[in-house]
Amino acid sequence: MKISTRGRYALRFMIDLALHGNGDYIALKDVSSRQGISIKYLEQITSLLSKFGLLSSVRGPQGGYKLAKDSSDYTVGEILRITEGSLAPVACLEAEQNLCEKKDVCHTLPLWEGLSKVINGYLDSVTLADLVNNNRSEGSYMYNI
Repeated sequence: MKISTRGRYALRFMIDLALHGNGDYIALKDVSSRQGISIKYLEQITSLLSKFGLLSSVRGPQGGYKLAKDSSDYTVGEILRITEGSLAPVACLEAEQNLCEKKDVCHTLPLWEGLSKVINGYLDSVTLADLVNNNRSEGSYMYNI
C-alpha cells in the first residue's frame, strides 16, 4: 500500500484547518500558501472531502472552509479511505466480500487479512486531533506527511 499525494495533501489540509480554523472559515489561498499546495489541487481535495461531509464551506470574499465537526471526530483512516479508496494490501480484500476463486485454498490469505486489520486498525485509531496535539506538544507547527 502506498498513500498518494492526494491522500497526504488531504491530511495536511485537514490538519491546517484544525490548527488555524478556530471555528472560522479559512480561504484556500491561505492554506495553499502555508502548505505549498496549489489551489487547483486543493479544490479537487476539498470537493471530495465536502462531498462526504467532512467540510463546511461558504462562498464569497469572506468564504472558505472549516471542519464540519471536531478534530477528534475524524480518523486518519476515514480521510484516507475517502481520498485513496480501499486501503487493502491486496485486490481480493478490496470489496466487502472476498470473491477470489482461490480464497479457500490460498495459504497467504490469512497474512493479507492480518495486515489489512493492522493497517486499518492503526489508521482508525489516530484522530486528526492526535496529529494536531502531537505537533503542539513538540512545540512546532511544521509537519510533513
